Amino acid sequence: MAPTPCALCNTSRALIIRPKNHQKLCKSCFIFLFETEIHNTITTSSIFRAGERIAIGASGGKDSTVLASVLKTLNERHNYGLDLLLLSIDEGIKGYRDDSLETVKRNAVQYDMPLSIVGYDELYGWTMDQVVSQIGKRGNCTYCGVFRRQALDRGAARLGIKHVVTGHNADDVAETVMMNLLRGDLPRLSRATSIMTASAASDIKRSKPLKYAYEKEIVLYAHHKGLDYFSTECIYSPEAFRGSARTLIKNLERVRPSAILDVVKSGEDMARLVPPEVSNPGPSAAGTKDIAVILDGEAEGEGGCGSSNGRASGGEMAVMEQKLRDEETHDGKATQNGDNEIDFTLQGQRHDRHKSTPAAKTSSKAKRLPKQQLQKCGRCGYLSSQTVCKACMLLEGLNKNRPKTQISVSIEEEDNSSTLTRRMEGLTTVSPEGANVT
Repeated sequence: MAPTPCALCNTSRALIIRPKNHQKLCKSCFIFLFETEIHNTITTSSIFRAGERIAIGASGGKDSTVLASVLKTLNERHNYGLDLLLLSIDEGIKGYRDDSLETVKRNAVQYDMPLSIVGYDELYGWTMDQVVSQIGKRGNCTYCGVFRRQALDRGAARLGIKHVVTGHNADDVAETVMMNLLRGDLPRLSRATSIMTASAASDIKRSKPLKYAYEKEIVLYAHHKGLDYFSTECIYSPEAFRGSARTLIKNLERVRPSAILDVVKSGEDMARLVPPEVSNPGPSAAGTKDIAVILDGEAEGEGGCGSSNGRASGGEMAVMEQKLRDEETHDGKATQNGDNEIDFTLQGQRHDRHKSTPAAKTSSKAKRLPKQQLQKCGRCGYLSSQTVCKACMLLEGLNKNRPKTQISVSIEEEDNSSTLTRRMEGLTTVSPEGANVT
């Protein structure tokens, strides 16, 4: 059987079948097409302006690593005139974040970008390991999401930067749409689907250049470009509510590969139905009406600490990465000559849309959505719809339950410590009967 030619160049052999549209492409054409689509997203949405300083939210995972690589390439190819640097958040998760930060440090050298790291312990006096030890694994992503958003804003403010880009992809946005639908939160859905968001308190806007890029194509791009990234899931994320929405999205993708972009587009369409005073309750930092304002505590579709690091349901991304490595190792010669096609599309029955039945009669009285008033937190000055922002409220609860004094002495130290012995000998306690005991 003759090899299949690339659908674009018609000269090289096709090695990749795109998950998005089943198009068969060679390696070079896939990389160029992927970068071109990101460029089109950037230009059509007017994300950047010449001379702008941009902080790339870098976690060391595939999404942020691909984002840094693509932005560096496009900045040089199309003369964006951007000053790019990396901004990382250290949540304080041993065995996960400390390892991924080593990857970020290597990326900073590889891409010749300055790197700045901001830690939870420095900003809040807590690490995520300490938070989880206090509250348990259930609900810990709420703390991390709130803290992480403020940490990115505060880190950018320290650097004098007013624009942060994050590696949220189409899968992340589709999951966020589904989560807000399940919650019945239409106002938040409107803000989460925007490609650019702003915070009136911090005067920092955010954007998602990878918003329409499939997670599987990001893995393929990272693999064929030979990028250095960290691919371990956050040890605390399996308990997150996002996992339920992710499983649902992956199941839909198996039936209909275009389901991810369909959900994203549907979310955008529904967002247009939300009144402006509800979706953007206050002036945006950038002063433009097409940038949504994110309220205090909103995750903005963020998969958070491990959003981008092989966290698909059932380890699907990790399996895909391993399959790519095995493909190269097992048949490296055939891959080099272009004999093999790599297909990571999900097979399943295709259900086409049909005309829906006539809608039921709507209620004569439209439901009034609550209007939220933006103000600055009375404690930290961050944007909030309440007098005290969500981060300060969470910290207050944590600090109330934190022990005033912590003593950590090993058995050997206790046995051999003359100071501790003298202190114990001088202590006086009161027995239940009231008699002094020394």
